[in-house]
Amino acid sequence: MKKYFLITIIFFFSNLFAQEIKVGVDEKLGAVIPLDLKFKNSDGKVVLLKDIINKPTLLALVYYECPGICSPMQNEIAWLIDKIQLEIGKDYQVVSLSIDHHEDSKVAAKWKANYLKSIKRKVNESDWLFLTGDSLSIQKLTKTVGYYFEPYKKQFTHAGTLITISPEGKVCRYLFGIQFNPFDAKMALIEAKAGKTNPTISKVLEYCFSYDPKGRQYTLNVTRIVGTLMLLGVGIFAFIIFTKKNKNKNQGVEING
Repeated sequence: MKKYFLITIIFFFSNLFAQEIKVGVDEKLGAVIPLDLKFKNSDGKVVLLKDIINKPTLLALVYYECPGICSPMQNEIAWLIDKIQLEIGKDYQVVSLSIDHHEDSKVAAKWKANYLKSIKRKVNESDWLFLTGDSLSIQKLTKTVGYYFEPYKKQFTHAGTLITISPEGKVCRYLFGIQFNPFDAKMALIEAKAGKTNPTISKVLEYCFSYDPKGRQYTLNVTRIVGTLMLLGVGIFAFIIFTKKNKNKNQGVEING
């Protein structure tokens, strides 16, 4: 009985945390992105993922006209390129893909020029690709990597993350937020080169934080956290009562025997 009670408690809280994600990231470590997908680069040329994913890649899922977290994150990538102790173009590359299928190559080219200008290192245009695509191709890629977003008044509610992809197209690691540690990024790229995967605490972050579309920022979901703690407390209390009752019953049997 005790064993089954524990299993029931574990199952309950597993389901509690395993909520359907509408906006956020569900890590798909080891998944291989569909390399046959076609996108357009900032020059308007159609490219296949299998032709451009040929080295460790930092994948940024953004949209270029985003008034919220995308611009700071793209600026952070430019800063990261200067700081990371790897050579872009040789050791890795960066690929930004717009999740907005309405954005075209002209928009991508404008923002690419803007970010490349801020980089102090020598960077070839092919080292940081800015892609656009149709809704079906975007959906196939984002679903494969576990990246979920929703339209919101001609904009998008979405998460901020970088995803490292191996030269074979394998999802290796997620770097969350819009600010990144150069050492973490370096290690993630080295792992991607070797095809290694490394999980993060993404599910905890997704559970504790929710996106505020009006403020365009992540805020602590106090109500959800308090509710979870209360349920956890009830579960622990029930377990203690059950264990104590079972212990007293066993002691009674021993005395009577």
